[in-house]
Amino acid sequence: MIVTGSVVLFAVFMLIPWNFGSYFVCMLLPIGYMMMCGGFCAECGERHRAAAYAGMGFAAVYTVLVLLVYFAQTTAVRLDSLDEQAMRMLDYGKGGLFFYYDLLGYGMMALSTFFMGLTVGVRDGADRWLKGLMLGHGVFFFSCLLMPMTGMLSGEGNGVGGTIALEVWCAYFTPIGVLSFVHFRKSRI
Repeated sequence: MIVTGSVVLFAVFMLIPWNFGSYFVCMLLPIGYMMMCGGFCAECGERHRAAAYAGMGFAAVYTVLVLLVYFAQTTAVRLDSLDEQAMRMLDYGKGGLFFYYDLLGYGMMALSTFFMGLTVGVRDGADRWLKGLMLGHGVFFFSCLLMPMTGMLSGEGNGVGGTIALEVWCAYFTPIGVLSFVHFRKSRI
């Protein structure tokens, strides 16, 4: 529920636009995501244990990177008088270093969902969709890792194209949260 709620609120806050709200819910998402991954790890059998551990490891890296980025946005960037160079590095909206850390974090999340998708035991159509969406989400790893290195995203922090891309990501990831909730409700984890 935390994953779904965070993603939906993030999508809404981007459209309003309300940066503080967007950044705040982005600190809740990794907490919910770690809990979700823990559930998949707890229910997987011995055969999928390595994939589950890899998924948990990448989830932990995602969590640390994203919490650092958005904690900085809601504190230092919002409250401090930073010089121009510091703002270029820290302000997510300026497409600097923390923007790239955020992309790296979401790349780690994509790897995590891929490995966690390998652990999903398919019992019905909903589980089949969940597994497929999670495995498919792994593809985002490559764009999150490689696009910043090419310079294609320089200065793109808050552009309309970036907002559209994030809204599409929210539309893709929301069903993962919903189907995970349904999955765990059936398994009683």
